[in-house]
Amino acid sequence: MSVVTRFAPSPTGLLHIGGVRTALFSWLYARHHGGKFILRIEDTDRERSTEQAVQVILDGMHWLELTADEGPYFQTQRYDRYRAVLAQMLEQGTAYRCYCTKEELEERRAQQLARKEKPRYDGHCRELHVVRAGVAPVVRFKNPLDGAVIVEDQVHGRVVFENTELDDLIIERSDGNPTYNFCVVVDDMDMGVTHVIRGDDHLNNTPRQMNMLLALGATPPVYAHVPMILGPDGAKLSKRHGAVSVLQYQEEGYLPDALLNYLVRLGWSHGDQEVFTREEMIAAFDIKDVNKAASAFNPEKLLWLNQQHMMRAPVGTLAAGLRTQIAALGTAVEDERLLEGVANAQRERARTLKEMAQNSLFFFREFEHYDEKAARKHLTADAAPVLRTLAERLDAIGEWNAGAIHEVISAVALRYDLSLGKVAQPLRVAVAGGAVSPPIDITVALLGHRKTSARIERALRWMQSPSS
Repeated sequence: MSVVTRFAPSPTGLLHIGGVRTALFSWLYARHHGGKFILRIEDTDRERSTEQAVQVILDGMHWLELTADEGPYFQTQRYDRYRAVLAQMLEQGTAYRCYCTKEELEERRAQQLARKEKPRYDGHCRELHVVRAGVAPVVRFKNPLDGAVIVEDQVHGRVVFENTELDDLIIERSDGNPTYNFCVVVDDMDMGVTHVIRGDDHLNNTPRQMNMLLALGATPPVYAHVPMILGPDGAKLSKRHGAVSVLQYQEEGYLPDALLNYLVRLGWSHGDQEVFTREEMIAAFDIKDVNKAASAFNPEKLLWLNQQHMMRAPVGTLAAGLRTQIAALGTAVEDERLLEGVANAQRERARTLKEMAQNSLFFFREFEHYDEKAARKHLTADAAPVLRTLAERLDAIGEWNAGAIHEVISAVALRYDLSLGKVAQPLRVAVAGGAVSPPIDITVALLGHRKTSARIERALRWMQSPSS
């Protein structure tokens, strides 16, 4: 059997990490088995679905490179198909029109509660075939009255639902719009979905969907209901925990492979391995290895993993991300060589691309002020002759590179009988504006001769009148 999975988000809210993990598991399972991955937008909730949410789904999947083999399909473009299947079910007697009014249903519900019964539709119209004038009917699925639905869930194991506990579900509203559970069934049947991987909040929908599929003569897919992601405090994940649009992680400078690596480890493991490439995830992933207990979101672990991926990423990937982040800070950079050099120098010193950009701005534009504490400590009267000598000797370098710059710094330290740090730190503050940068020889090499000379001169002027 060729594996077919699907990710079917509803655009009633922005795609966040819970949805992304479901998409990832579905994508990985299909890729692991050489199957097909489908993207389907379940937008039948006209009132709550938004174009913005649809775009976030599409942009988020593109950024994460969770490429679909088919789709995106939109349920609102398949209404003719749903109506054709509804007509077929009505004709075959697996569905019926229900003319019960809202008031009648509420009255029966109150009576059931008074009798301490579970409130559910009582099947009043199940065998009636009378049209009720003035009432727009709904269409209900005629659920089996006996037996059980057995879900061999790939995460939770065997789950049994008695049909006596399942009432006749509405599959078309009185306004003629099909309902979520019905559309899902038709889509999964038409698209040949073999494995449904989704959140365990959908587990209670599964027996009804399986019954509908059987009534339509289709084979139900294999189901795997993955547990929810909790906040660090054990509560349901919310915006304060990280349940924000997935694109916010892009804006904050996370690498897509790092975010996917983090999410795959929320409930799944492969030995003691923590850092995975995309290829390693595909090779190792099996839905049966997903833990049925909920996992807690840990922002610090995500940051750590992002740094691990930044240290391993191709320099071109980092440079592209750094350019975007620098642009967000108001500076356009087209010097690819400089971007790659800075990204390479900073890759082990930042946890996100945004942090890298903030720490690297001095490479791309003039800083307005020195870090006050660093300047007072290192741009002193004693440091002035050291900086002048550095400037002179750097001017005399034949080939501008980190090795030659390191030799100059070492020679100046020897001349003044100073440690390398006593020479490097005044130079660092002079050219970078603060006491932190990549190794000073690399920093100066990246800045170039002209910028370095100009910034040393600026520092010398500042040292003459530091209050200015």
